[in-house]
Amino acid sequence: MLGLPEHIRARLFDLDGVLTQTAAVHAAAWKEMFDTLLRRRAERTDDPFIPFSVADDYPPYVDGKSRVDGIRSFLASRHIELPQGGPDDPPSADTVHGLGKRKNELVTAMIRKGGVAAYPGSVRYLRALATAGVPRAVVSSSANCAEVLAAAGIDSLLPVRIDGIVAEREHLAGKPAPDTFLAGARALGVVPSRAVVFEDAIAGVEAGRAGGFGFVVGVDRVGHADALRSHGADIVISDLGELFDTDDVAGSMGTDRAGADRAVRGSGSGS
Repeated sequence: MLGLPEHIRARLFDLDGVLTQTAAVHAAAWKEMFDTLLRRRAERTDDPFIPFSVADDYPPYVDGKSRVDGIRSFLASRHIELPQGGPDDPPSADTVHGLGKRKNELVTAMIRKGGVAAYPGSVRYLRALATAGVPRAVVSSSANCAEVLAAAGIDSLLPVRIDGIVAEREHLAGKPAPDTFLAGARALGVVPSRAVVFEDAIAGVEAGRAGGFGFVVGVDRVGHADALRSHGADIVISDLGELFDTDDVAGSMGTDRAGADRAVRGSGSGS
């Protein structure tokens, strides 16, 4: 099963930072949007301007979450209260939904200007899965998921997409809730114990663990492997291409802290 335990039958991939090199673009867009807000508030109140930190603020408050959830989480960390607003708010509105629109405009402009690249190891892995006929889906909080997949040239390798648009339409809670990953498993026709989650965000790893998935792979591109493990990753790799270099990741771990139990539970379930 291409480097994973034998009981795994399907694969669910986060997008940014796992398949495509867009996590840094999103982080830059969040920083620009939040810094503009924070600077204006500092000028009005004479409080010191403390900028948004990609290293310290992005991973715990924003990464992997929906736009609205990420905004609420970061604002709460700074004790800032803003109106929720609504989906029709313009990007200029100082509401949660307005800030979300502003961030989306920024990241879309950055992607269109700089393009999108997929990680070579991820492309190789997706192609191997397609050749083997392994069920697979992308599960992303981004509403720009389809555009990013197409720009990276990997949309044909991911026949099922659960993204921010689907989550809003079907009223799915965002990560760290497991709802979007569970929707991906349903779309592929497998029970969670037969599926693996690939995530680079702490919130996403927590979602995979909360959903009772058969295996959770942390993808560490930025040096936070310990955090991914402590929040629920069974293993941590730096690139999906590493899975070609082992016959059985679970076997190399010895007795996984929960993997053996999950494998037993899933052995009589669907495929």
